[in-house]
Amino acid sequence: MAAQPILAALDAPLVERRRFVDATALSDYWALTKPEVNFLIVLSTFAGFYLACAAELRDFPFLLLVNTVLGTLLVASGAGALNQYIERDFDAQMRRTARRPLAAGRLKPSVVLWFGVVLSVAGGIYLAAAASVLASLLAMITLLSYLLCYTPLKRRTPLCTLVGAVPGAMPPLIGWAAASGKLPFEAWMLFGVIFLWQFPHFMAIAWMYREDYDRAGYLVLPRGGARTGLATLQTLLPLALLVPLSLLPAVVGKPSLFYSIGASLLSLGFSYYGAQFALRRSNPSARGLLAASIIYLPLLFLLMILARA
Repeated sequence: MAAQPILAALDAPLVERRRFVDATALSDYWALTKPEVNFLIVLSTFAGFYLACAAELRDFPFLLLVNTVLGTLLVASGAGALNQYIERDFDAQMRRTARRPLAAGRLKPSVVLWFGVVLSVAGGIYLAAAASVLASLLAMITLLSYLLCYTPLKRRTPLCTLVGAVPGAMPPLIGWAAASGKLPFEAWMLFGVIFLWQFPHFMAIAWMYREDYDRAGYLVLPRGGARTGLATLQTLLPLALLVPLSLLPAVVGKPSLFYSIGASLLSLGFSYYGAQFALRRSNPSARGLLAASIIYLPLLFLLMILARA
């Protein structure tokens, strides 16, 4: 009997260690899904869904929205895990990604592969059954183009950003298709906004971590003197096109002075930080552009939703 407290004391560290391992494993699987990316995917999907309902003048189907967001989130999470599986050796060479679960060796590649496949397939089936076949098809196109086109091109050509912007702009189409079963001009307008938005957003990231990308052999920015020119072009040109495109909803949809003023101010602010980055090409200016891009998109979608409310 006297030995029981001693044995209990010896067992306690093992119990705590198991709890720590379990918590770490859950955190690693969560990290595989790239939650910071999924936030914008969910936001874009919701915006497409809501605006489709507003355009169709129909009651808001909340359950269908939940099913659409959940299915899209599953596919996006699977894509994040599979991307890390494909790029595990390169992630290990970059300071920014070396601590990812697979790159750091905390998870086995085969486990991550199956985790990504199961999430992706489950999400595609769920979307088809609970939302619409068109939404599921768009999600699968997004997944495959992201993994099979954009991901390998990052090591081959700076044009990978152009290719990668296509799957990156698909979430509002998925939301719109789930809500209405079709893809009218307004849906493609949202696609265009996110397509253009990605260029300055990613140029800021690519510039901040250019040494990391070089170390891992990525060509998101070219080497040598062409680097600054391409970064400037892929920042300013998309921003110049984004300004009029972001104002188009005020013309195509219900006219709204509130939206026009708000979108103009957001676009001017985003363009200002883009110009600062193009002029200075420094890490502080890149961080400013990145912050502006993260603020810009949710607020623009919020303006669109409020203008249709």
